[in-house]
Amino acid sequence: MRVSATPESMKLNGSPADESDERVRRVDDWDADVLRRLADEYGTPLYVTDLDRVRDNYRRIDAAFDDEEVMYAAKANTARAVLEALDEEDARIECAAGGEIQRAVEAGADAGEIQYTAVNPPDEDLDYAVGLWRDGASGMTFNVGAESTVERLAERGFDGRLCFRVNPGIGAGHHEKVATGAHPKFGVPYDRVPELVERVRDEHEMEFVGLHAHMGSGMLDDDLGAHTEFVRRMSDLAEDCAPVEFVDIGGGFGVPYRDEEKPLDLSSLVEGIRGAFDADAELAVEPGRYVVGDAGILLMRVNTVKDTPETTVVGVDASMTTLVRPALYDAYHPIRNLSGGGETEPLTVGGPVCESTDVFCENRPMPRPERDDLLAVGVVGAYGYEMASQFHSQPRPADIGIQDGEVRPIRRRETVDDITEKESSF
Repeated sequence: MRVSATPESMKLNGSPADESDERVRRVDDWDADVLRRLADEYGTPLYVTDLDRVRDNYRRIDAAFDDEEVMYAAKANTARAVLEALDEEDARIECAAGGEIQRAVEAGADAGEIQYTAVNPPDEDLDYAVGLWRDGASGMTFNVGAESTVERLAERGFDGRLCFRVNPGIGAGHHEKVATGAHPKFGVPYDRVPELVERVRDEHEMEFVGLHAHMGSGMLDDDLGAHTEFVRRMSDLAEDCAPVEFVDIGGGFGVPYRDEEKPLDLSSLVEGIRGAFDADAELAVEPGRYVVGDAGILLMRVNTVKDTPETTVVGVDASMTTLVRPALYDAYHPIRNLSGGGETEPLTVGGPVCESTDVFCENRPMPRPERDDLLAVGVVGAYGYEMASQFHSQPRPADIGIQDGEVRPIRRRETVDDITEKESSF
């Protein structure tokens, strides 16, 4: 299928080109005619991924950090088409699990260029990663957050590139559950890092190359003050652990979900980071959400409109199994009625899962829809399909990619048979 309105011709801000802001793609900026045709052809619920937008977002942040190493944090979206597009942009990939490493390699990434951030890694993940390293991926960097992981690597004969994930004691982001910088699960405590570095240098043959920390996820301009202090602390630590090849300050660069939120000011971000970092080491960042967040949209069909004393309930064919972020993080996602809509009133939009958390919004002022109307949920390219589940025996939806005007399925729609095929009777 080829669409008549390519991603390049979609309006960026619903305004003339000279007034648009390339840093953000709002839900209203997607071509409604194209989305309606996709929903008619492929059904709903349906993810749509604009691969051209993925490339544009990566190029923008790579250009802003022109003196730094920019890696893509794969956990935001591991669709093969996304990883292939970024591989074609020569993006290095940061992986937080063995499965992500395998998917990156299958998409064309050089295993020797991958950074593996091992968070309490299962044995099979370490076995797989070390196996790749032993088979020729000698440049793979193992980023570990516990001394016990160092010992487990040593037991496997690993003597390659080692980086320590640091717990900086500073966290920020859109929700407390993603403010990883201050959570004890993540990284070696800041004050213990120099001692551990010396121990590795004295007792192991591994090559200590870097320090890593991640402050949180979904940061916008209001978080830049805390982020600058975080970078300063990592710079000081690098001096204490010298010589250090690189310091990776993670990602967490946010995208605006609400209309009133402004896009992240990349120039101010970069200026603040460079002003706070003066260690003799290369600086690295690993954006994920920034690259793919606004490149995805979710289409869902209205099947029920019910008036209650408290609110008007709008039932749709997508659910918390399709997009869990509202249920998990109380996350806001913009919703647009592509079929028009009536007068504005407080609406609660929910899916078919028998849970009170299965709602996309509650009492949000929106035009009242009718049955069979098509709704679009914006900014779902990061942690949307990635966190989809089969709870309630709900098959995961299809994901349709758009690139250079061409439309192709990049993840097929599951069926109930896909859910049950691995089951057997006792």
